[in-house]
Amino acid sequence: MSSDGGEVTLLQTLGESIRLRRKSLGLTLKDVERSTGLSHSFLSKIERGLARPSMRSLTVLANALNTTAHSLMALNSGDDDEVSLIPGATGIEIAHGGGMARALVRGSWPFVPVEFRSGPMEFAEYFVHPGREMIYVAYGHCEMEVAGYGVYELQAGDSLHYGAGLEHRWRQTSRDPICVLLIQENADHGTTHSGDSPRFVEGQQR
Repeated sequence: MSSDGGEVTLLQTLGESIRLRRKSLGLTLKDVERSTGLSHSFLSKIERGLARPSMRSLTVLANALNTTAHSLMALNSGDDDEVSLIPGATGIEIAHGGGMARALVRGSWPFVPVEFRSGPMEFAEYFVHPGREMIYVAYGHCEMEVAGYGVYELQAGDSLHYGAGLEHRWRQTSRDPICVLLIQENADHGTTHSGDSPRFVEGQQR
């Protein structure tokens, strides 16, 4: 976990990048409120670095801004260092599935890996976004469902690659500790394969 001061700075940077992206799209907070269902006050606090969104809230917000939560978590400031270290106890963390998701890269890199140390126990919404994606299981067990291709059971050491324009969703299959990496092409880098705009798709829980 980052120090309190460092975490505050990261949340402020996240909020500022969200604000700049919203303004570049010509959207007001009211516009984003209508498209996301998130309250005006909560959105304002996120942009000022005073509130930490959950992964679901960040994903809904990213959808409205035509990007992905992973890309927002990369904190693209336009200053991309050729070499950059993010120590294991640092990085912006977003609540997810009872645990945390942590960004593992910073800036406008063509890929955006995020480490998940928890996941939903049940399948929920599908995700759809441009580009390609892979999941790698460091430890634990999970399932990834790719619409039209079925459900893949994954365990430590397994990886699965798929086009992110396909409806996909994942869940952990036990309450044992789990760590997975989800690595996307960066929606903001301009080099992703074409595909649908980011969005949630309602799906029946299994």
